[in-house]
Amino acid sequence: MDTVDLARLQFALTAGAHFLFVALTLGLATLVAAVQTWATFSGNPVHLRMTRFWGQLYIINYAMGIVTGLVMEFQLGLSWSGLTEYAGNVFGASLAIETLVAFFVESTFLGLWIFGWNRLNRWAHLALIWVVTLTAYASAFWIMISNGFLQNPVGYALDGDTLRLTDFGALVANPAALVAFGHVLGGALIVGGFFMAGVSAYHLRRRTAEHDLFRKSLRIGVGLALPATFVTVTFGGLGFATLQPSKAAAWSGGAERLAAVQAEMTAAYGPGDYLPPAGWVQAAGITMMILWVVMTIVAGLSLLLMLFRPVVRGFRAWHWLLTLMIPVPFVTMLAGWTFRELGRQPWVVYGLLRTSEAMSPVTAGQMRLSVTAFVSVFAVLIGVNYWLLARAARRGPGAVALGDSPVETPAPAVPAF
Repeated sequence: MDTVDLARLQFALTAGAHFLFVALTLGLATLVAAVQTWATFSGNPVHLRMTRFWGQLYIINYAMGIVTGLVMEFQLGLSWSGLTEYAGNVFGASLAIETLVAFFVESTFLGLWIFGWNRLNRWAHLALIWVVTLTAYASAFWIMISNGFLQNPVGYALDGDTLRLTDFGALVANPAALVAFGHVLGGALIVGGFFMAGVSAYHLRRRTAEHDLFRKSLRIGVGLALPATFVTVTFGGLGFATLQPSKAAAWSGGAERLAAVQAEMTAAYGPGDYLPPAGWVQAAGITMMILWVVMTIVAGLSLLLMLFRPVVRGFRAWHWLLTLMIPVPFVTMLAGWTFRELGRQPWVVYGLLRTSEAMSPVTAGQMRLSVTAFVSVFAVLIGVNYWLLARAARRGPGAVALGDSPVETPAPAVPAF
């Protein structure tokens, strides 16, 4: 591989790995907020234990997601300084807003929610988790605004050798960003729904004592995952209207159309290869669609089966299936992200800045060292996150520390004289 390919590989691996944390964070935040809302209004102790159990899993994933996000931004600055120098004045505005939302508002209110158990009024505590959830959505929104600019540049003007922002409204209203945001949000809800259903099925299969808690959790997970599949495919269908000509040609696979796009791009930008890797684009898109069908069928059948309480509690083959389905939405999300990002190559900012031009001035040796270091760090982070999540999920609600009432240590007896 040459230096540019190594840099692309590094960013693909780090961005994809971070994206997995983001998807589960968005999905679990929504579920925890919904469950706590029901617990607050009803006073049901089962839903309160559900909030604590799923909330602890959410916190574990959120913390690791923050770490991977910091590492990813670090390598973005190291490897792609040409991008920030050329277009940072435009898409940097939305990235700055995302940073303020994620690291100041979201993190602050999450900290208050974590340490506010048994200390704050239940309505105030409920408001905190909804602020956390909505700011998580806002964070994802501003990330997609930045990515949407790279896919479909709008609201800018060329000022010498750099771009400057001229229309913030156009940047925010970019259809390539808004449709993608709906698609990503729907996918995140699928991830959260199948995660909750799969972990619940694991405990039901093992006849865990908290069968009522996991029976309710399974129903909530499936009940969210099924409609989310239709939301996701709707926005995905709308997204095909915003495809760049080269990506649309790569997806259709027609040789004549690919040749026509190449000829048009050559006439506009000069000699060069302007076609994305059609085979990879098609493979990613087909994988995404096939797995969507699988998830929709499983979620639809599960919705029917969960209407019967004896089946929910005792159908072990179904429990096995739901547990095995946990990684499927993650793979689907990665396939969709691959389809989106590979399809705009060889452009970083479509039609304005090529990938080779966005590279930092690094040598091939430095890039190999960087790839090795970043991949190693992310492998460790993913492994640690999986171990922590799996351990907390297996232990069940009985081992949850979140929301425990503080135990007061009795004062030592004072001897009488």
